[in-house]
Amino acid sequence: MALDYSKFDKQVDVEGLKQDVKEAEANGGTGNYKEVPYGEYEVSIEKMELTESKKGDPMVSIWFSILSGEYKKSKLFFNQVITQGFQIHIVDELLRSFDTGLEIKFDSYAQYGQLLMDVHEAIDGKLEYAINYEDNKGYAKYTITEVFEVANDDDDDLPF
Repeated sequence: MALDYSKFDKQVDVEGLKQDVKEAEANGGTGNYKEVPYGEYEVSIEKMELTESKKGDPMVSIWFSILSGEYKKSKLFFNQVITQGFQIHIVDELLRSFDTGLEIKFDSYAQYGQLLMDVHEAIDGKLEYAINYEDNKGYAKYTITEVFEVANDDDDDLPF
């Protein structure tokens, strides 16, 4: 009996996985990246989603991509389980700091997952951030300190 592996295509972001493979190939395939120390970085947001933790709990995952300096192209990973009010509050505050103008609130996990997609769509390719990445009692803390509009290089608006 042949196994049906197509179920994994539904469980895993295959397009994202293919991109991860390309990145691994570009970095020598080792997966050994320099650990990013605490500090201030200019970042874009590469990925933002509601996903599951290893234990199966709902978790918000945000990938920040560092845009310049020694750690250019390195990633900062924000992962917050959201099963308690204070955990959702942590995510809400971070989402509000992205300056999208969207109403940030939790009504249900389905609604929150959609909200994360809406926030990412609102900022993708439009906004970048200065982020303070620091230790907070053994946990990483992410604080947006400045918002930057991405320069639009479109010449479509030129009259000639």
